[in-house]
Amino acid sequence: MEIVDPGYPLFLQPRIIYPTPQKRPFVLSLILFVLTMISTLAVGREFCVSYAQNRAPFSGIDNPYVPTFHALMHPRLLLGGIPFAFTLIGILLAHELGHYFTCRYYRIDASYPYFLPAPTIIGTFGAFIRIRSPIVNRKALFDVGFSGPLVGFILAVPVLAYGVYTSKIIPGVQSSAAVVFGSPPLMKFFLELFHPGVRERNILLSPIALAAWVGLLVTAINLLPVGQLDGGHIVYSVTSKYHRLISPLFGIGLLVVGIAYWHDWVVFAVLLLILGFRHPPLIDVWTPLDGKRRAWAAFALVIFILCFTPMPLSIPH
Repeated sequence: MEIVDPGYPLFLQPRIIYPTPQKRPFVLSLILFVLTMISTLAVGREFCVSYAQNRAPFSGIDNPYVPTFHALMHPRLLLGGIPFAFTLIGILLAHELGHYFTCRYYRIDASYPYFLPAPTIIGTFGAFIRIRSPIVNRKALFDVGFSGPLVGFILAVPVLAYGVYTSKIIPGVQSSAAVVFGSPPLMKFFLELFHPGVRERNILLSPIALAAWVGLLVTAINLLPVGQLDGGHIVYSVTSKYHRLISPLFGIGLLVVGIAYWHDWVVFAVLLLILGFRHPPLIDVWTPLDGKRRAWAAFALVIFILCFTPMPLSIPH
């Protein structure tokens, strides 16, 4: 198959022949999607039940995983988790489809989205797509890397606003919480907008707000300018020369943040170290990125700042 880059005049097209795209294993993607839907429904039920009962999620429970396992053992209970699960899956799906359709536009061979179910208090490790052919130039790399976080963020913002707006004010509700969800700057903005002067410990977040919170966390992680994460793609497209310096520096920075604030960042930093900080070269690495996309790269940094929090989760003592 011959790849044609829409950004090049015909007479400057790189004449590169690639193998025919591989078949996309739709069945595997579908199975993982269904399993992730089940796992998020099971977790989401506790968020919805606790919200209806005016208590913090997992409060009064020695093991926070008990409600999830209970819902899995009694499938009819899963329906109670729909507000959280459908909202979260929608944000994750929007993110991955942003990548997928951008790859299709540039005729890059990419898999269907793979969702990752997980036995965690949010029910998933997120989702990803596999890019299975080389990327021609910086423009294509930037668009592929930025499209996912941008689309996911655009969907998450109004969802978060509605979720925070419908959250409840209950004095001292977080004092009995088994897990406290940290507030990134964007959530702090909406909390102050809709509940001015109310301390966060007195606010019970709605299941939709919690789903949007997960969406912001996933966006922040993906925008880390490290390796082959979306943020790494963006940095490499802007400056491939300094990517090899920026990537490990942010990896070390994440390790420091993990030691100082949230230990799970340490695990993530080690995982990034195992995967490596290098980025595969482009076919055309010489043509610079245009000014419009450089401006969007600055906006990607703004999105990261709005979504990132050094301590996403904490356990009250």
